[in-house]
Amino acid sequence: MPELPEVEVIRLGLLPLVKGRKILAFASSGKRLRTEVPSTCISTKLVGAVITTIARKAKYLLFAFDTGDLLIMHLGMTGRLGIFPKDAPVAVHDHLFFLLDNGKELRFNDTRRFGAVHCFESKDKRQALRNFFSRTGPEPFSGKCTPLYLHKKAHNRSLSVKTFIMNSAIIAGIGNIYANESLFAAGIHPATPAGALTQKQWQLVLEKIKDILNWAISCGGSTISDFQNAGGQSGYFQIHFRVYGREHKPCVGCATPLARAVIGGRASYFCPRCQKEK
Repeated sequence: MPELPEVEVIRLGLLPLVKGRKILAFASSGKRLRTEVPSTCISTKLVGAVITTIARKAKYLLFAFDTGDLLIMHLGMTGRLGIFPKDAPVAVHDHLFFLLDNGKELRFNDTRRFGAVHCFESKDKRQALRNFFSRTGPEPFSGKCTPLYLHKKAHNRSLSVKTFIMNSAIIAGIGNIYANESLFAAGIHPATPAGALTQKQWQLVLEKIKDILNWAISCGGSTISDFQNAGGQSGYFQIHFRVYGREHKPCVGCATPLARAVIGGRASYFCPRCQKEK
């Protein structure tokens, strides 16, 4: 699944290609994604409107229009967005088509159809957004996500720190890859109870999370499975993985063989020496 860095890379790649462009037509494959495609709202509200910017919240892309209307996309497990000539052959899993006023087409491709698209009209957008993100916590780069905030949220919590930071209701946008890498960088075992961390340790964890995410963004994301950016290129942060997917390989810090465990139902990688379990 594309994580925060991959979604941000897609946003940065798409923005100069679609900003200021008018949507002339919309078409759908007719197949349901994770939710029903709001074709009526898109056709009546967004066709004829101009894209003013693309924002991102956690793993969601928010397309803003000059009409005040809003389109929100989630890529799900295998979703891709790309710009193509209008007459380019349609791929097997292309599901959404937005014709732009420069003859190009913004297409959404999703093999497993776990992605989702939501359309909000300007008149009820503000309340709809509040409701939509009501269960989403602040993302790591937000001023609301502080060591004190995390320390308070983790108070008396016995669940693992890795499961805790992957909970989007607490801190949004951190998936399995970057949770593993961030905790290794912080020297904290992924199974450590979240409530056992001090505020100083949370400061270190948050710093490492932001460092790892920024590094991944600068690398164009990670090529896991079939991730590609808006231009069809693959990211290369995976060459910098220090623990993820490296079970039995030597730790880059101490040469101890890395270990793997299932924590919270997800594969977790760590160094038994550099990340001692307490």
